[in-house]
Amino acid sequence: MRTGPFQQYSDQYDRWFEENRFVYEAELKAVGSLVPSSGRGIEIGAGTGRFAVPLGIESGIEPARSMWSVARTRGLKVAGGIAEQLPVRDEAFEYALMVTVICFVDDPDQTFREASRILRPGGFLIVGFVDRDSPIGRIYLEHRDESVFYRQADFYTVDEVLAAMRRACFRDFEFMQTIFRGLSEVAGDEPVEPGYGKGSFVVVRGRKG
Repeated sequence: MRTGPFQQYSDQYDRWFEENRFVYEAELKAVGSLVPSSGRGIEIGAGTGRFAVPLGIESGIEPARSMWSVARTRGLKVAGGIAEQLPVRDEAFEYALMVTVICFVDDPDQTFREASRILRPGGFLIVGFVDRDSPIGRIYLEHRDESVFYRQADFYTVDEVLAAMRRACFRDFEFMQTIFRGLSEVAGDEPVEPGYGKGSFVVVRGRKG
């Protein structure tokens, strides 16, 4: 996992959520709409806890020490580790969450296999990401070298993420989407809608088969 920029620029990462509050709130709402209301959950690539904590998720895995040290101050129980080799026992959780993580892992297929391993039968994997085919996805891709974070990222389409989740035996997919304008244009509540193909931020939930 490409942890260097997140270790070095954790303050800049965390500050983004304050500077883009309405974008963050829309993404949080989209993710939260697909997070189960009960059961034991974990966030893989928990960052500074910006999603797990408000969603009531108590556990997280994060490779960048400077990130998980912040998450711990917010009350998240974080262990160091990478998505492709989770320090978690088999079938330990009812659901797992990944938000803007898939673009930074070295092996998406192994990442989803590991997520499947730690989930109980019928458990859910929720994946939030910027769709490469969306307006913001294309901007990020075009200007990738200008960002300390995204210069190392691999962006994926919804179909590519679905294909990888299917290979890890996830099915029964549900979708939510948000961010229908440029980031600088989001100055208030942004809609959250079912489906994908219009919003730049997409959330996919699959059930472990």
